[in-house]
Amino acid sequence: MLNIGGKWIGAALLGAGLSFGVAQAAPVEISLYYPVAIGGPVTKIVDDLITRFEAANPDIKVKAIYSGTYSETISKSLTAYKAGQPPELAVMLSADVFTLIDEGAIAPVDDFIKTDDDKAWLAGFSPVFMLNSKSEDKTWGIPFPRGTTIFFWNKDAFKQAGLNPEIGPQNWDEVVDFATKLTKRDAGGNVTQWGMQVPSSLTSYWLLQGYVAQNGGTIADISGTKTYFDAPEVVEGLQYWTDLALKHKVMKPGVIEWATNPKDFFEGRAAMITTTSGNLTNVKANAPFPFGVQMLPEHKKRGAPTSGGNIFIFNGTAPEKQQAAFQFVKWLTSADQAAEWSIKTGYIAPRDDAWNTPAMQAYVKEFPGAAVPHDQIPYMVPELSTHENQRVARVIDDGIEAALTGSKTPAQAMSDAQQEADRILKQYR
Repeated sequence: MLNIGGKWIGAALLGAGLSFGVAQAAPVEISLYYPVAIGGPVTKIVDDLITRFEAANPDIKVKAIYSGTYSETISKSLTAYKAGQPPELAVMLSADVFTLIDEGAIAPVDDFIKTDDDKAWLAGFSPVFMLNSKSEDKTWGIPFPRGTTIFFWNKDAFKQAGLNPEIGPQNWDEVVDFATKLTKRDAGGNVTQWGMQVPSSLTSYWLLQGYVAQNGGTIADISGTKTYFDAPEVVEGLQYWTDLALKHKVMKPGVIEWATNPKDFFEGRAAMITTTSGNLTNVKANAPFPFGVQMLPEHKKRGAPTSGGNIFIFNGTAPEKQQAAFQFVKWLTSADQAAEWSIKTGYIAPRDDAWNTPAMQAYVKEFPGAAVPHDQIPYMVPELSTHENQRVARVIDDGIEAALTGSKTPAQAMSDAQQEADRILKQYR
């Protein structure tokens, strides 16, 4: 650069009040696609984290682009990648890792691991959260933000039904028994309070995975090439779920929207719900009654799925931008920030050292329910993740909806879904 104009550089430095030889390069600018609409509490949390990272790393600027839903974010990210203008980073569903690898869009995180501190950071994530992050011994994404499904109940409703308000149902049979006692009907036979609700709109396979894990099965192979939708453990799990509405009549029939589920809980239309741990802070802030929270009830054993996003580093950008992106990812997902993110949002901190921070320990002491997702980690299974994952997920979601609405039996719905999944995945085997 001196050959370009040493006199010009010198003048510029003097004008800037800097001494010769310590000229500061312009910050490396990177962009982050984050799956949330503009505005709202999550964007404020992300913006605040970025501001503090930039203050500690003045050579890097991070531009957050709030990119809508997860589905919209992967679509926008891949469109930008194919146009030769990818973001340096994007938070997308961890379950879409095979799709991103197949597109050649993401870089292995392992390529940026240079120091012992880097190695210790990467080794600090709970193994179950890395199952949707790895393929063929490479790490393709870092968990952020992650969740699971957990169980809530209204303690006032329990008291009114003659149930111990301090203990939720511990197994499938107790769920039916408790829900029967909690379901209220008016003189005309119309339900005024359902005993149990489980959301079944988008990503209903995720809820089914919990029942299947508790029933000793799995819905897919971690290779991303095989599904087991018609296996007995899967069909039995779906049969139990549909029976809550169609046989026992303790759950609202048909499809239950994700957004409606906590609202029905707050407004007394559902006494017990299963929902994402990402709703933990929402329930804590908005439930107008004392509530209980626990791990999902067991059947043959305990079980629950992981869920949520990974943060991915894109190919197709300059090496210095990729390195800056890695530096941000490492900072964002280290113990202190992971604990802060979990406390403020309800997502799970996916590394044990985050749970040992003073901030997290103080939070759990004040709100013991915050520890439930962490306690459930030993029983968790990876989320459904295959090649062409969104197509395969749509196939099983359609089958679950058919069973819940009574248009197919669970066995027929899962048989049809398996046949279609086999057709989609055949080319990857």
